[in-house]
Amino acid sequence: MTDDATTTWPRLPYEAWRDTAATLHLWLQIVGKIALAQRPWVNHSWHIALRITARGIGTGLIPHEAGSFQIDFDFVEHRLVLQVIDGRTLSVPLQPQPTASFYRDVMSALATLAVPVKIRTMPNELPDPVPFDVDEVHGSYDREYANRYWRVLVQTACVFERFRARFIGKSSPVHFFWGSADLAVTRFSGRTAPPHPGGVPYLPDWVAREAYSHEVSSAGFWAGGEQYPEACFYSYAYPEPPGFAAAPVAPLGAHYSDKLREFVLPYETARRAASPDDAVLEFLQSTYEAAANLSRWSRDSVERPPP
Repeated sequence: MTDDATTTWPRLPYEAWRDTAATLHLWLQIVGKIALAQRPWVNHSWHIALRITARGIGTGLIPHEAGSFQIDFDFVEHRLVLQVIDGRTLSVPLQPQPTASFYRDVMSALATLAVPVKIRTMPNELPDPVPFDVDEVHGSYDREYANRYWRVLVQTACVFERFRARFIGKSSPVHFFWGSADLAVTRFSGRTAPPHPGGVPYLPDWVAREAYSHEVSSAGFWAGGEQYPEACFYSYAYPEPPGFAAAPVAPLGAHYSDKLREFVLPYETARRAASPDDAVLEFLQSTYEAAANLSRWSRDSVERPPP
């Protein structure tokens, strides 16, 4: 096997970085909520999403009356970089520390840069959440695995962009949702959908209903969690058409998870393929076709051959 320090698809066993993953998820939520607090609402919550960068994960430009700014996780030098458009910059080290300390450092940096932002300190989409400002439990940070995680996201984003280019209907950007900590891309049929049932922990039902106001085929990458402790690619349809769970999909190893109610391709299965990029593309295409065909999408009007 290629050494994980240089390989495009490094190993990412969830058990090896479970504590770091949980902590980093909270830190990403803090930064994501800062962007959320400052931006106007965009359909399907696209305004809250973060983007993969050449060194980590970033917010892009955040509007502020005192001067627009951006925040970037740098997983090469392991620091959080805050930059204002007038050239002022501060950084917060990414290192083992309680989430409460990280939260205070970030808010202090914003105040020092004269771009203060107030956020709701309760994490979203997590069971038994603890407010950021009093969380002294989650404080792990493993540099190696933070870097591996980012590199997986980089290559996944590249493959997702190739997949997105095949679709000329309404499609989301390839973006990172900090609430669920997944990189996703979503295709839309153009038809409205029945109201989403809601019920996502610490997420208003109206947000879920607006996000799923129209029929979708959505795919993404998730690094694992307590509910499903394994990194995987996933794909689902909303609303799920009859027969979707039994649809044939590829590559070998992809399957429908009754627990998650979506198709999954284990990350380890994909990375061991002769061509991981092609294996992921095959998964994305076959699961999309299952959703689009069973839901009777007008595929001729929204697809094009791979450019």
